[in-house]
Amino acid sequence: MWKWFIPILATSPVPAMGQDVSVDGSVVEACFQSARNGAVDPDCIGFAARLCQGREGETTVAIGQCVMAETKAWDALLNREYKETRDQFARIPALGDKLKAAQRGWIEMRDADCDIAYDRYEGGSMRSISAASCQMEHTARRALELRNMRQP
Repeated sequence: MWKWFIPILATSPVPAMGQDVSVDGSVVEACFQSARNGAVDPDCIGFAARLCQGREGETTVAIGQCVMAETKAWDALLNREYKETRDQFARIPALGDKLKAAQRGWIEMRDADCDIAYDRYEGGSMRSISAASCQMEHTARRALELRNMRQP
């Protein structure tokens, strides 16, 4: 399931050097806020990672780390939106359970899609970037979907 994540970490010199690759969370939050009216695929997904790449470089390792850093920011938004949606749905019997089942199903679908993104490159260096990008895009869209569930 996470087979594509390990090659990035295993080849990464960053932890040994003590550096922390990160993105500006406010860029991700601004992207999240700009996607209104039910939109779940704004053009700004990946922008924070591209800014990070400008600082960290265009190597396969740096690109992967920047994409994973943006994914982490989107994951924090996803968790926030899941909690807010779950709290709102708690008023309606069984709706919270359906949300939990849907989230579990979404995780399985995301992982399967991103496994395909990884396997398509059959050992090439692009496979880790492809899988990391898949993870980021799915996570961003799901955060937006969860927010949209609460809107009338």
